[in-house]
Amino acid sequence: MRHRLNFVQKNCVASAGKLLHQSGTLFAGARIGVAVSGGVDSAVLLEVLRQRQRILPFPIELLCFHINPGFDFELHLKLRDWAASLGLAGVFERTEFGPRAFSEENRSNSPCFLCSSWRRTRLFDLCRQYGCTHLALGHHADDQAVTFFMNLFDNGRVDGLAPVESFFQGRLQVIRPLLWLEKSQLRRAARAWGLPVFENPCPASKEDAQGLALSNRARTTQWIREQVGGDPARKANVYNALRRHALARGARMPGGVVEES
Repeated sequence: MRHRLNFVQKNCVASAGKLLHQSGTLFAGARIGVAVSGGVDSAVLLEVLRQRQRILPFPIELLCFHINPGFDFELHLKLRDWAASLGLAGVFERTEFGPRAFSEENRSNSPCFLCSSWRRTRLFDLCRQYGCTHLALGHHADDQAVTFFMNLFDNGRVDGLAPVESFFQGRLQVIRPLLWLEKSQLRRAARAWGLPVFENPCPASKEDAQGLALSNRARTTQWIREQVGGDPARKANVYNALRRHALARGARMPGGVVEES
């Protein structure tokens, strides 16, 4: 028996559906690898895609991919069991990417950059191995803002996240169905669905003794919250501007998606 969705659940499903429809990226027989991390974002992403799978007028297939960075030796097993309870297959593996990124082996990059790069490469490998046409990531509107300002401040680039990106001469589409939704909405939806959410064991997710974030991404998140957190209109202006920027960026590319070699 299916339970009726509340407002925030419906909004998440509808927002993702509208974005996917506008991008025109899904088609009959699409095989989507869903990157699940154990956090709230990817949990909602998986549930939203399951809801869309029931609504779509054509069949799509969902697979779960989890790359355990190695800080919690059992996280991949917990996510494997959750996916199995939903009737979903996938790959759930533990790596040493996290500890290696924080070790002496890494002398030139930030630990977060190196760990995420290795995990992204492995996800691409899995998509190729299992014939996926899409890789779904759980980035949301707050991630969009943080990425934009990190690129601006640290790299001198005006650039953010795209709803859809094309890789490997179009053989794989990276999609971000939750990109127009805020983190607070995802948290409420996760509670309403009763989704399992696991604590992030990464050292970079912690704070120092003064309560300051350790990672650059977390510090940028704090800065944005200080600038717009208390003013809903100001926050809406920032997020709406970044949405328009992302749409304009995609519209400039063939097929409305961003090509990347």
